[in-house]
Amino acid sequence: TVDSVEGFISDVTHGNWDIVLRVVSSTHMPPKKLVSLYEHVFLEMLEMRELETARALLRQTEPLALLKQREPDRYQRLEHLLGRSSFDPKEAYTGGHTKEKRRATIAQALSKEVSVVPPSRLLFLLQQATRWQRHTGAMPFDGGVKVDLFRGTKAKDSSVQKEHGETYPKDLSKTIQFGKKSYCEVARFSPDGRFLVSGSVDGFVEVWDPVTAKLNKELPYQASEEFMMHDEAVLALAFSRDSEFLASGSQDGAIKVWQLLTGKCMRRMDQAHTKGITSLCFSRDGTQLISSSFDMTAKVHGLKSGKTIKVFRGHQSFVNDVIFTPDGSRAITASSDGAIKVWDMKTSECMSSFSPTRPGQLNEVPVFSVAVLPRTPDQIIVCSRGTSLAVMTMSGHLVREFSIDPNHTQPSESSQKDPKAKEPAPSSGTLPDIIAFSLSPKGDYLYCITSPTSGDISSSSMHCFNVNTSALEHTIPKLHSSETLGLTHHPNRSMLATYSKDGTINVWVP
Repeated sequence: TVDSVEGFISDVTHGNWDIVLRVVSSTHMPPKKLVSLYEHVFLEMLEMRELETARALLRQTEPLALLKQREPDRYQRLEHLLGRSSFDPKEAYTGGHTKEKRRATIAQALSKEVSVVPPSRLLFLLQQATRWQRHTGAMPFDGGVKVDLFRGTKAKDSSVQKEHGETYPKDLSKTIQFGKKSYCEVARFSPDGRFLVSGSVDGFVEVWDPVTAKLNKELPYQASEEFMMHDEAVLALAFSRDSEFLASGSQDGAIKVWQLLTGKCMRRMDQAHTKGITSLCFSRDGTQLISSSFDMTAKVHGLKSGKTIKVFRGHQSFVNDVIFTPDGSRAITASSDGAIKVWDMKTSECMSSFSPTRPGQLNEVPVFSVAVLPRTPDQIIVCSRGTSLAVMTMSGHLVREFSIDPNHTQPSESSQKDPKAKEPAPSSGTLPDIIAFSLSPKGDYLYCITSPTSGDISSSSMHCFNVNTSALEHTIPKLHSSETLGLTHHPNRSMLATYSKDGTINVWVP
């Protein structure tokens, strides 16, 4: 069974073979169709010069072992192709069929062997399984008690009931404490909400339970005191949409892609960049990974081949952040040179370049990060050095701002059109700079953290804005005992995590 037959067909026609092979491994497919599938995947691995993967498919998989037994001549042809120093598509894809046509034929054949189980059927099976567990004593709870089926324990209302409306976190719930000489450089929640992952200055990548704030020992490798690691400080983390894979980037320019549940390194790119990795982002289909770096570039990497597919050059300083647009057609980079650039993913050309600098502001300010607004995907939030977060269009038009300055005024149409317009008078006193931000899952709230004020390293604070009104709704002063480095929001709960140089991650709830 599959979640969607259409999605499965799309994975085949787009060559998402890691997903396809994982699906077919749990289904009962006719041997003839499996042989055709594995043979084609083998040929595509040869085309990408993934020779080790191709060799493993040919010599270590049951379908191709069956091919060797039943059709030795056909199998020997594959051995011959493996030994060739070059790849000829016309020789490999026989019968006058292109790679795309073969994919379509395979998709059509496999689609007849898979089906979708209706949600009602799954609910019925869960109900029957629960009744049986209660009958046998495997689930020793009364019938009226709510149970978390994934944990096998009594469930708290907050963990099983879906939150209908977003509320902003304001209370400290839990604290994760690192060793004396270690602290978290970056942290991210998994898209399914089960894990909070940290990357630390000593190179460790650790997985935590966000509810208990304890190291997740349900993962066998962590229970055995084995961890995902880099040789240098981990500066960037990103998850695939299905939470299966985690990418990590380090100070030495290396990128690793891990299978989270096993801790196995699936792809290693030791020289992805010449300097430290600043951010990472998976493509929507999980086949590509985009990275930014202190080396002033952003790069797109193919996860099947581990090779760099595209390089975006043009920034004059560190590239601090890079993201894909929701449709995957563009990439957006943010740099310390003060520029935001929008890139065409097909041509690698820069479509637009602009700065969040307001009229009357003479110097360009470093841009730390960007994010697409969930409800208005043609607009982005920009975090640059200063007291405001800007909402801008993809062409650089300033729409509005979120400011911690009580004397701030929203930009007017006339001030944007007039280059001689003056910047509003600064507020009294010295305000800290905003250094990072995060959006709530539905986009109702926007959170930002500030740098410490002069002379007080514990003065980093968090501010919560209402996205609809731009109003500042809540402030949490002194998040940590030292400088706060960043924050991350849970994907479906009102929960935030902030991390600091004091060696702690604080988890905040309403």
